[in-house]
Amino acid sequence: MLKNFIQNIKEKGLIAPDERVLLAVSGGIDSMVLLHLFEQSGFEYGVAHCNFRLRGEESDGDERFVREYVQMHGIPSFFETFDTEEYARISGISIEMAARELRYAFFERIRRENNYDRIVTAHHQDDLIETFFLNLSRKTGIKGLTGIKEKSGYLIRPLLLAGRAEIEQYAAQNYLDYREDSTNNEVVYQRNFLRHKILPLFNELNPAFKKNLLASIDNLRDAEQVYTSVLNRDKEEVVEETNDEMRIDIEKLRTTEFPHLLLLEVLSPLHFNPSVIDEVFQSLDAEPGKQFFSATHRLVKDRAFLFVAPIKEPGEQLYYIEEADMELFEPVQLSIEKTVAAGFKIVKSPDVACIDLDTIQFPLLIRKWKQGDYFQPLGMQGMKKISDFFIDQKIPLHEKENTWLLCSGKKIVWIMGHRLDDRFKVTNKTQKVLVFRNLSIKSLF
Repeated sequence: MLKNFIQNIKEKGLIAPDERVLLAVSGGIDSMVLLHLFEQSGFEYGVAHCNFRLRGEESDGDERFVREYVQMHGIPSFFETFDTEEYARISGISIEMAARELRYAFFERIRRENNYDRIVTAHHQDDLIETFFLNLSRKTGIKGLTGIKEKSGYLIRPLLLAGRAEIEQYAAQNYLDYREDSTNNEVVYQRNFLRHKILPLFNELNPAFKKNLLASIDNLRDAEQVYTSVLNRDKEEVVEETNDEMRIDIEKLRTTEFPHLLLLEVLSPLHFNPSVIDEVFQSLDAEPGKQFFSATHRLVKDRAFLFVAPIKEPGEQLYYIEEADMELFEPVQLSIEKTVAAGFKIVKSPDVACIDLDTIQFPLLIRKWKQGDYFQPLGMQGMKKISDFFIDQKIPLHEKENTWLLCSGKKIVWIMGHRLDDRFKVTNKTQKVLVFRNLSIKSLF
């Protein structure tokens, strides 16, 4: 097994000779076999262990076991303990997903801080088969059916060349100690139910089941490359991304050959589940304003676009501008210029505000608009609620929620990107002009 292990790493280019790798070691049989293989392979490595505090003393025992092993063998090591249940509660996700997020965030932090080139996990062929069936049962696309990849960014899984039986045989032949997870035999967990109840029936049906399924997954991976190239071509036409926000052109989406599949591939990485994606697709003809949520993102259906952005923490954000300021970088990038009125030419642009300097009081305030806000739109005599102004201008929900106001005292000076208040405009009596220019890249959301 060792010879095949090293040969597979070299042939696949999983680890370069000068690279340092970080091994994820739980103390179970899979990770201890992985660790032993690396001890024999000549690569430079360290060990990372997570204690998720989900199995009480058993979790602490796993940590002690790994600590004693790395100390005895002089292996660089990193340990972290998590309150996984609390993280899951706060994040609104499952315990399994919480552990996964915590684990990989910890591994990546250690990798960056200690100059490791790769993160190595002990996934093997049986994990790949179980993942295939779990994804199939949850409704997935071709990417989900191809399962666990041998290499994904910094993450590699060199044990995918072996199955559970080979790993157990290697551990026995090399007299390896390891920890047993008591929950591995509890069939209340989906993966364990598959492992102990379902997959043995397939093996009875066809002794070559495992070999054939692994070959089928390889075929699916080849098909995925063709599938991905086609969808990426369409995605470039349909999807526009700025920073962490996304805009999907509804009409262009409709004209693609596989609109539903494209939507699935675009939204799935943002944690929208398939049933929600189905609802989004069915709402393409619905009235604007409908919203859909994943654990991390919100999608708003507008007239011509689907807008997707991370869910932002609530709370009022206030930004102040002092009289001496000449620029602002948060929440938008503004240039600020004072000039004399004589010979000044007013710039007519929603992203430029030309203000009579004598009509304002410093410090100026920038904040989000609220229900009940009102102003006197440039060119009008009376006051108008900002909410009514938005309706008249047909400004969509996503844009309303991200509109900032420039205020002087309790008065609104400028609805940024839309309209100046008439009370602050430059007139023939103006002596000095204050000019704001919005230099920010327009947000999609």
